Amino acid sequence: MLSHTLTTALEGYAIGPKVRALRTARQLGLVQLGRHSGLSPALLSKIERGQLFPTLPTLLRIALVFGVGLEHFFARDRARPIAAVVRKDERIRLPERAGKRVPAYRFESLDYPVTDRKLNGYYVEVEAEETSSEPHRHAGAELAYVLSGELVINIAGEDYALHKGDSIYFDCSHSHSYRRRGHARCAAVVVVTA
Repeated sequence: MLSHTLTTALEGYAIGPKVRALRTARQLGLVQLGRHSGLSPALLSKIERGQLFPTLPTLLRIALVFGVGLEHFFARDRARPIAAVVRKDERIRLPERAGKRVPAYRFESLDYPVTDRKLNGYYVEVEAEETSSEPHRHAGAELAYVLSGELVINIAGEDYALHKGDSIYFDCSHSHSYRRRGHARCAAVVVVTA
């Protein structure tokens, strides 16, 4: 149990409302955020309503879904930098979904921990041959550019096969999933509007 002093100090950061603002800006429900973060909708609801302060690992799971750094929840308003460099060896590598035994793909954020981004860039390696990722949808638009191999993206029930050098733009409010075709390594850069 937290002391009154600690509770008051944590309330000043408004972590719950910041989580809710990120979620509603992306037009995600609590269940959808739960699927992406590996956290229960009930836990997320308690965090958003200020009934529970998340641990740093829990908050980091939420931050990674939205492509923000932990400082987003603790920093006061400040000017956005002109440029930010993210070094290859500093990127965090994550599976398609937390807790999934064999993920269809793994991704690395190309712009984490930049805060308040207008888009999110990812380097994606599609690992399992002919195994689709879980279908998902979210607000915004998505652009994928294939670096190697053959990537198949299913959008609203239709397959789009892409080879090295191909790209696709689509409205990601439609259900979509990814899979690798063939034995060759498959990698892509995916950009999603925030």
